[in-house]
Amino acid sequence: MTRETADLSDDARHALTIPEPEVVEDLEDLALGDDYALNPDYVEMVVDAADRGDTARLAELVGALDPADVADLMGFLSAAYREEVIPVLDPLALGEIIAELEDNIREEVLEATPSVTLARALEELDTDDAADVIDDLDDTKRFQVLAAMGETDRAAIETTLSYEDETAGRLMQREFLAAPQFWTVGHTIEHVRQSGDSLPELFFDVYVVDPSFTPVGALPISLLLTSKLETPLAEIMEPVTEITVDMDQEEVAYIFDKYHLISAPVVEAGGRLVGQITVDDIVGVIREEAQEDILALANVSDVGRDASVVEIVRSRLPWLLLNLLTATISVSGIALFQEEISKLVALAVLMPIVSSLGGNAGTQTLAVAVRALSSKELTAANASRIITRELLVGVMNGLTLAIVMGAAVYVFYDNPKLSLTVALALVANIFTAAVGGILAPLALEKMGRDPAVSSSIFVTFLTDFAGFFSVLLIAALLFN
Repeated sequence: MTRETADLSDDARHALTIPEPEVVEDLEDLALGDDYALNPDYVEMVVDAADRGDTARLAELVGALDPADVADLMGFLSAAYREEVIPVLDPLALGEIIAELEDNIREEVLEATPSVTLARALEELDTDDAADVIDDLDDTKRFQVLAAMGETDRAAIETTLSYEDETAGRLMQREFLAAPQFWTVGHTIEHVRQSGDSLPELFFDVYVVDPSFTPVGALPISLLLTSKLETPLAEIMEPVTEITVDMDQEEVAYIFDKYHLISAPVVEAGGRLVGQITVDDIVGVIREEAQEDILALANVSDVGRDASVVEIVRSRLPWLLLNLLTATISVSGIALFQEEISKLVALAVLMPIVSSLGGNAGTQTLAVAVRALSSKELTAANASRIITRELLVGVMNGLTLAIVMGAAVYVFYDNPKLSLTVALALVANIFTAAVGGILAPLALEKMGRDPAVSSSIFVTFLTDFAGFFSVLLIAALLFN
């Protein structure tokens, strides 16, 4: 400090002090990692704010997140902490947050949210998302929420709920942009400017309709904006792929994928345009269907991150009990060959290997078949070719494994008959696995059942039984 500044008063010296730049906390950067997943430290910050009862800090932390990230955050919190977070949720973003929540967590938020507040939040959503939330309410609260909504929004949601679940009618949003075919580009652009809030929040196409309001074409917004104002829509519109209201959502997803659609009009039985489906909805369907197939192949159901031990046990135990029954049946064949096992103990060591390899081979074929069926790569048109291919693969894999396993058995046991027994059993079981892996899902599909649900148990039973039985039967023939 110089003599001049030392002689100054404290206030004067403070005035001469250069303030340090204020450190501004960037909560968005703190919240998400490079993979766009919530950082564990950020979740801990939310928990800490809740523990301290710091409502302002809690609201700041939660308010800095995108609605999808808030929904993710709720999944990481316990029920007690979620009770602290629900009151500080942004009312303007509440609808979007609820639409993103897992089912069991959504129920908690819906119960804790007043009906009027919930009605205002849902009015900000597209009709498909709002109807999905309304469908989760109990009868009393559903009546209260619908009564608190505007007449137009209420009528749109009630119409959407009248369609079957997991169909295009439930998936579509009733907000869309349509124009008569005699309009010009200029008329259409002016209509868009004047329509304002009546337009959907996100749309990609203008649907060109005839006098009966049946779509006859579509006009991408990019083409609309780059065309001359006096050009009639009928001259530049493109062919349109229509979706019927009763079409299964998985079929809709297939059409979007096959024809690379961004949006598509939804029509009633008579062809009248009633809504549209956009690609953001299809992404959710594809993810949902893929998750269902993965869980079904393992014979489990999705009970959510917040499920209790009892709920998880209830979802898995029935399939395990069924598997116990099939496993008991498969090993019952061993009792018929107890004498052969007592003479050659090595059979007891080698049988599980043959059975296990068959099970793995069956799972491979089954996974490929289920995926091919869901993507319509496997149909009646090519079923015989695919079946033949899988059976040939089973034979070739069986022969290869038989050579390797037969040689290993001969090295360890120095017994040619035992080596031949295992080799032949492997060929038989791998071939059986191929047969079961391809025919089981095809048969279930033919019967109108989900091929992913019970195919795995059937294939496991088949390969276990064939594995044990083939080893013992061949041994009985060769050693007697």
